[in-house]
Amino acid sequence: MRRNRRLRWAAIPIAVAVSVILAGCTQAQLQGYLPGERDLTNHTDSVVSLWVNSWIVLLGVGVITWGLIIWAAVVYRRRKNHSGLPVQLRYNLPIEVFYTLLPLILVLGFFAFTARDQASIEAPIAEPDVEIEVWGKQWSWDFNYVQEDVYEAGIQGQETDPDGTVAMEELPTLYLPVNQTVEIKIESRDVAHSFWIVDFLYKKDLYPSQPNYMYFIPQKEGSYVGKCAELCGEYHSLMLFNVEVVSQEEYDDYIQSLRDAGQEGQLGEDVSRNLNLPNVEDSENEEE
Repeated sequence: MRRNRRLRWAAIPIAVAVSVILAGCTQAQLQGYLPGERDLTNHTDSVVSLWVNSWIVLLGVGVITWGLIIWAAVVYRRRKNHSGLPVQLRYNLPIEVFYTLLPLILVLGFFAFTARDQASIEAPIAEPDVEIEVWGKQWSWDFNYVQEDVYEAGIQGQETDPDGTVAMEELPTLYLPVNQTVEIKIESRDVAHSFWIVDFLYKKDLYPSQPNYMYFIPQKEGSYVGKCAELCGEYHSLMLFNVEVVSQEEYDDYIQSLRDAGQEGQLGEDVSRNLNLPNVEDSENEEE
């Protein structure tokens, strides 16, 4: 009877593990509840894989740990005919070595895979097909298309209703040609911001007078949402932008539309609010 009771308790963590595995059949669960989908860029698949596999390992460790705790609490509980203290044990060397080495192996493993994927994501592209300079400002974005020598100047998100609805069509839009290598140079005109294309599963901070870079290949056409991911002032929540990944023909048409609108040249640091910072020159002083 006692043996059957122990087997019943041991089956609980196994049943939980099986339920979790069987529940992981929806696309959202396979994605680890991350936004977007795999292969939106050449980096998103590695980000999703690292995230999901890490959780599988951690849930496995959790199930085993919870199972051992429940098993020990049930099997070695005090019974009615027991009195006094149970047998006291000290210095179980195999167990101590096990619970020291296993966490160390897990931490080193997580570090190794994270460092591998980070090195791949951060690797510069020698000769990118598209070079874009992004200026963050309170509270919007300016986009310079460097090779084409055109720009788009953005405005802060405009709320159209008291409930906070934003006119998305008025936001600045970053256009990217599909399956082309992209380099984005990111700079700030005032305070620290963070450039985040949500579905691309990566963001990069902007610091005044210190350029930062992102490299990737957009692999699927579509419309995506971007935002600032660093609290940067009163209207931080309205520092939004759109992203359109389009065919090369559509991209060329968009660039031509900027030229037709007279938006030729590049927006620079001449309107920066931080002209007294290192590496930032005051254009007025230059003219003098």
